[in-house]
Amino acid sequence: MEKNKIRITGYTLDCYNLNTLIIGSGAAALNCAISLHSHGQKDVAIATLAWGGGTTNNAGSDKQTYYKLSLSGEEPDSVIKMAKDLFSGRCMHGDIALCEAQGSVNAFMNLVNLGVPFPQNKYGAWVGYKTDNDPMARGTSAGPYTSKRMFESLAAEIKKRKIKIFNGFQVIALLTETGKINKNVIGALAINLKENDLKKSFVLFNSLNIVMGTGGPGGMYENSVYPLSQNGYSGIAYEAGVTGHNLTESQFGIASVKFRWNLSGSYQQVIPRYYSTDINGKDEREFLNEFFPDIKTLSKAIFLKGYQWPFDPNKIAGGGSSLIDLLVYREMIDKKRLVYIDFSKNLTGPGDEKFAFDKVDRDVYNYLKKSDATGNSPYKRLMAMNKPAIDLYLDHKIDLEKEPLMIAVCAQHNNGGLKGNIWWESDLKHLFPVGEVNGSHGVYRPGGSALNSGQVGSYRAALFISKRYDQQPVLFESFIKIAREQVEDKLGLATVWTSYGNRMKASELISGIRHRMSEAGGIIRDLEKVRKAARHAYIMIKDIHKKLSASSVKEVAAGFLLIDQCLTHFIYLEAIKFYLERGGRSRGSFLVTDPAGDLPDKRLGSEWRYNICNYDREIEKNILEISLRNGIVRKNLVNVRDIPEQELWFEKVWKKNLEDNLTEC
Repeated sequence: MEKNKIRITGYTLDCYNLNTLIIGSGAAALNCAISLHSHGQKDVAIATLAWGGGTTNNAGSDKQTYYKLSLSGEEPDSVIKMAKDLFSGRCMHGDIALCEAQGSVNAFMNLVNLGVPFPQNKYGAWVGYKTDNDPMARGTSAGPYTSKRMFESLAAEIKKRKIKIFNGFQVIALLTETGKINKNVIGALAINLKENDLKKSFVLFNSLNIVMGTGGPGGMYENSVYPLSQNGYSGIAYEAGVTGHNLTESQFGIASVKFRWNLSGSYQQVIPRYYSTDINGKDEREFLNEFFPDIKTLSKAIFLKGYQWPFDPNKIAGGGSSLIDLLVYREMIDKKRLVYIDFSKNLTGPGDEKFAFDKVDRDVYNYLKKSDATGNSPYKRLMAMNKPAIDLYLDHKIDLEKEPLMIAVCAQHNNGGLKGNIWWESDLKHLFPVGEVNGSHGVYRPGGSALNSGQVGSYRAALFISKRYDQQPVLFESFIKIAREQVEDKLGLATVWTSYGNRMKASELISGIRHRMSEAGGIIRDLEKVRKAARHAYIMIKDIHKKLSASSVKEVAAGFLLIDQCLTHFIYLEAIKFYLERGGRSRGSFLVTDPAGDLPDKRLGSEWRYNICNYDREIEKNILEISLRNGIVRKNLVNVRDIPEQELWFEKVWKKNLEDNLTEC
């Protein structure tokens, strides 16, 4: 990796020349770096705002799932079965589903070999369980911190291989050139937050390839279970012209908010007590009782919330588990009350009916009995079923035996994101989005499939780069000639912001973006609200750079992050608006209000009417692609690609490998 220096408009910039720059330090990013190194490409570096600061190292659930091909038991499984199950979630391309299924075992065993402690029995079987949207027992787990264990093992391997890490570097722009055939990325501009002198804080990367492992856009939601350190940097890709798809498909679920954590699985299966209070903590009510006839139906709905997480409009009617999410949302947003889950004592049912196991659904009771979890409180049941789920809250000084958890229906994952092909390369050539930032998933996905997708996709990106894009970047002089104007534009913004002291700070403006996204792009979507939100987002993005001031390197970096999130939320709202305007209905993890629709429960007001998507409309059965080109938002509906027929004749495949012609598109 060569290093140069250059002065541009009064700023002194270091410039690093290398084959591949990887942005982010989550599991997908780290796996890509390791895979490149294993394939012989050593000219690689990682740039990250905070080492280990993303979702991978800071998120989880009761028993965080990793989804893989079934590797135990008598139930037959196959790559094609897994691909079909991924594909059946709607609006996922079949060739991507096939790649994720085909690469599953390799990705899983790589993590095993790196030391992630997935459980196996004494005969070596990698045991599994059914997760949500999973017809097989493909789920496995290393406990509440599965992804954290992945990060730790991958990070140790990164350091063992001595791969260069630029820690404390915020990438603020992708640098591009337009060639004879396609536009491609040529590098990136970053800010070194460890440098106090603004004039020396900007850094250039002249890189033939860029891998984006920047995670989902967690920073643009008001109610979010994403870790506070996870912002997402999709805006720099949209600014560069990269296409996004399925941006309507975010997932939302019940989570604690004091300490951000998903309350799925055993947290619900032990049947905790839900209640709300007024804003002052008074007037305690077990508000779910109004909508369930007895303890049997109420406790079953709560229990199923553990399996059927996150929110799903298909599971509301008839006292379904997602009615709980809807009622939590209603209690918070409409009634302005605080909502809690309590593990210290049992719920009280409608009519003050006391909790008892002889009143519980037999399937629920049998599950708890088989789990040796029949204690006389939710806490004791959770202690028996999943003690690590209690311990992780104790690690954050929260004792579930004594302290209730304030909760909300929170943004949890984005199934959509940047478009990539079967090698995870975007339509901006040489740019590879991996992990959650890549929108490979469709409407529904099995729980834990995102971790598999990130590992498979990052490996495939590394393989393609090592075979097709293993050259050195352009000469430094040529790079500067192409990139200068783009760099000057960003440096100019920094100069303007630090020249004015009477403007607003980025921290004062971010709350508007987050409120707008949670209100219009959350679990309840209303066309007029979305139109209004998209209009306000457009106005904001047009003049936001004129409102900012900054007095330090960190405040300048915050300004660029604000612009990134402003652009991202504008693109997302435009996608949601397009979907609703063309008749898109409730699906995935959101409910579209419709005055002519069905009422999920007669005790709810008419404003809660909705209709379920049945994929008979163009907007529903096709994939929505969206991009920003020359200041114009472009939207396009594309047909879902089927699972392709494979060439499996050994001699032909062997020949392709011998000819080093594996990585064809």
